[in-house]
Amino acid sequence: MFDIYRPEGALLSSHENREYLSSLTSLERAMNEGRILESTVVFCDSSMRLHIALGGFVGIMERREVVYCRPGETIKDIAVITRVGKPICFKIIGISRESGIVTPILSRRAAQEECHRVFLSALRAGDIIRARVTHLESFGAFLDIGCGLSSLLTVDCISVSRIAHPKDRLSVGENVNVVVKSREAGSGRIYVSMRELLGTWEENASAFEVGQTVSGIVRSIESYGVFIELTPNLAGLAELKDDGCSPDKAIIGSAAAVYIKSILPDRMKIKLVLIDAGRAQAMPTKEPLRYYIDCEKVSHIDRWRYSPERAHKIIESVFD
Repeated sequence: MFDIYRPEGALLSSHENREYLSSLTSLERAMNEGRILESTVVFCDSSMRLHIALGGFVGIMERREVVYCRPGETIKDIAVITRVGKPICFKIIGISRESGIVTPILSRRAAQEECHRVFLSALRAGDIIRARVTHLESFGAFLDIGCGLSSLLTVDCISVSRIAHPKDRLSVGENVNVVVKSREAGSGRIYVSMRELLGTWEENASAFEVGQTVSGIVRSIESYGVFIELTPNLAGLAELKDDGCSPDKAIIGSAAAVYIKSILPDRMKIKLVLIDAGRAQAMPTKEPLRYYIDCEKVSHIDRWRYSPERAHKIIESVFD
């Protein structure tokens, strides 16, 4: 039943959604059944009303119906006009026949209110959900976790390998899986994490062997070496060669070739030798995220331990 409470755009091309938008009779049925539908915003008029394509009709959404606000919050104009040209979810709350023109009256607020009441309010820490990246800031990524309602994925929760900015890992419009981290008391805001789904140290390290030369991404440059990301949840420290391959030749965010010298599970360390990190190295292409949990079959985790059992340092997440 929760499939209807997905990030906006997910229902747009579904057979059921198209059927409900196919005729006036179907629109009336959707209104009577309280269905959540989706379509595309055509334009916003001078009264800040959204006009939405509904097959052979154009629906109207008043400004007050565009966003579900928590107590004390107000709707900003930017939240209305930025919906133009994008999919939007809604319920049909009425059908006007003024002057013989049929105009469905729509409410995104009603759809979001139901999503919050039925789906989001039932989520608990450790639940795995689908989300879509809506915009990126230096401190984290904002995600649509259902019907356009947002959650924050802070930059430190994106992966174990530290990144300077969420854009190093994510792109706007990308669909991702995340785990519910916590809920803010009072406001009910939901915070999520991703790194628990990207594998433990051992799972990631198992893809590599001593003696291999592999590519990675320069994430940090220190006087004693260069930290190279091998996977989103695994990084190693590259020693410096005697032939002058020094840190000042590396660029943070660029690709690098490294030789794997040793893999030390008890210390969670991979020692590398920097082979090539010159300025001619191309900027790496983002690879699709690999999830080590089957998010289609697993909907909840109670605990995640990143560090190996024999490691001296413990890195884990416990969901209450």
